[in-house]
Order: sequence, then C-alpha cells, then structure tokens
Amino acid sequence: MTFATTLRLNLYAATIGALGLIGCSNTADTNATEDSIETKSLAITQIVEHPSLDEIRRGILDELAEQGYTEGKNLNVNFQSAQGNLATAGQIAKQFAGDLPDAIVAISTPSAQSVVASTTSIPIIYTAISDPLGAKLIDANNVPMQDNVTGLSSQLPIEPQLDLIQQIAPDAKTIGYVYSPGEANSVGVLKQLKEAAPARGLDILEVTANRPTDVAMATRSLGGRVDIIYTSLDNNVVSAFEAMANAANELKIPVIASDEFSVGRGATAALGVNDYDFGRTTGKMVYRVLNGEATSSITPEVMNELTLYVSPKHAKAQGVSIPAALLKEAINVDTQTPNTDE
Repeated sequence: MTFATTLRLNLYAATIGALGLIGCSNTADTNATEDSIETKSLAITQIVEHPSLDEIRRGILDELAEQGYTEGKNLNVNFQSAQGNLATAGQIAKQFAGDLPDAIVAISTPSAQSVVASTTSIPIIYTAISDPLGAKLIDANNVPMQDNVTGLSSQLPIEPQLDLIQQIAPDAKTIGYVYSPGEANSVGVLKQLKEAAPARGLDILEVTANRPTDVAMATRSLGGRVDIIYTSLDNNVVSAFEAMANAANELKIPVIASDEFSVGRGATAALGVNDYDFGRTTGKMVYRVLNGEATSSITPEVMNELTLYVSPKHAKAQGVSIPAALLKEAINVDTQTPNTDE
C-alpha cells in the first residue's frame, strides 16, 4: 500500500450507511420551515477551547442549522467550557443533568466521561474521542455502556502516523511524546506507539504534561534525547501548542501533530481528520436525537478519512524539509491551497 493510498484510509463505512438512512428520513422535512419545528434545547460542553474542538462545535451547529435547527430561533444552546479543569468538567456535567436539555453534546474524552457519569437518561452524543473503548464509553462490541449514549470517534490508525514520521525524519531513532496521563485517549495512543515502534527500529520517549503550562517545559526536556516529536489530540498539548512549537524551534526538533490547526500554529505536519467535517458528521447524529430518535438506536461511529497538512515554513524552523512526494499529496497550510503540482 502506498502512502498516498494510506492517506485516503476511510474507516467509517458504517457512518456512510447510517447517514444514508438520515438522508431518507429527512426527505419529508426539507420543505418544513424553522417556525414549524418545535424548539429544542441543546447543551454542549468541551474540556477546553482550542481551534480543533471549536471547529468541531462550529460544524455541529452549522449542520443543525442546515437541518432546520438554528441557534437563537428554534434551538437554545447552552455552551460551557471546562477551561482544561477536570473538576470544572464534572460541575458542568452535573449542571447539565439538572437542566434537563433535550440532548447533551460532549466534545473531548474528559467531557464525555464527566457527562456520562452524570446522567443515564438525557441523550448524550460524544465527539472528538480517540479511544471510546479505553474511555469506557463503549464495550469491545461497539455497544455503549449506557443506553443514552452514542457518538463519533476518530481512532486514528498509528501506522500511517509512523509512515509520516519516517518520511520526514528517515534517520530518526527516538520519538518524543508529550501527553497528559489523565486523558484516556492520549494514554491509548502511547500504548499503540510502544507496540508499533519497535518493528520499525524506533524507540518512544514519553514525558508528561499535566497542565497546559507544563507543555513548554516537557518539550524542552526532550532536547538532545529525541529526533522528532509526535503529539496526538491531547487537549493540554493542543491548548498550549504555540509553547510546544516555540520550544521545538529552539531545539530544532520537528513536531508531527494530529490536526490541521496545530500545523498552522507551528507543527511541521499533521495527518488527521478534517475537524469541521467531523463536526458536520456529529451534527447529523445530534439532529437524529433532536428529531426524536432514541440514542440506543444510533450506533456509535468512527470517522477516519485522513488528510495530510504540512507547513514548509515551520519545517524549516524545526530543521527539516518536507519531501516532494509529501508536498504533492498535502494541503500546504502556508498557502491554504491544495498542492496539485504534477
């Protein structure tokens, strides 16, 4: 399998099937006006505000508006950010459980875990989750642990990430991994890295960052010890990504991320899902719930259509260059246009 083929991995065939049903069920609604749709209440929470999660939220609300639920008209939205604090996430979850909204959207693993612990009756749609099994949101058979839960995850396959790392730094021997041990998704990625790296002659050196303010120091601790840094969608890291990028620039260590916005904020490259599209797909699931469908009838889905984002400018600052073959496949965030050179 070529790297170009790998980039087009699409592990969400089940999602397409489910969304096909949505298309059928919505046909009768297309002529309905917003005034004819019953007003609904939607609570949305995320662990922290950063571009990736914010873009997912925007996609959700845009999809709902397209389906006829518009914020401020027939949709009352209560958005709360935990500002990176797990205790605050728990308080928000309890507040939402008491408010009795028509549905709760939990963006990020910590927020989803808090909300699921707070209610077994209000419909919950999780999103921006890397490892719902590890987060104990679903079981090994993809069945939610509670009947009121469903959602969308992006379980990024680790092998394409390692392919990218080795194309950008072919002589690399050690990968640095900065993460928060309190985030189940980040712990899951670390486990995958440690399982897959030895077969490629790679070592993994992990350092923890329990808070966004720890990210810069954790990154600097990797100086002289690693050849490249990989970061997953760890919310502490993404919240302080400029600090990581600045430290990596000082050390001349390239950073590979997992979302497009981190490339714009300083990473050399990232292979991940399009956050806005992820939000739109999540929004389709939320619409089904608001439209009266039981969460227990909506199967949790996985969306893993990968897109490669690169920044030659940031690569240069971190002491590497983007291979021509990758540039040809990628979206160059320095220009924000797809590279279509033959």
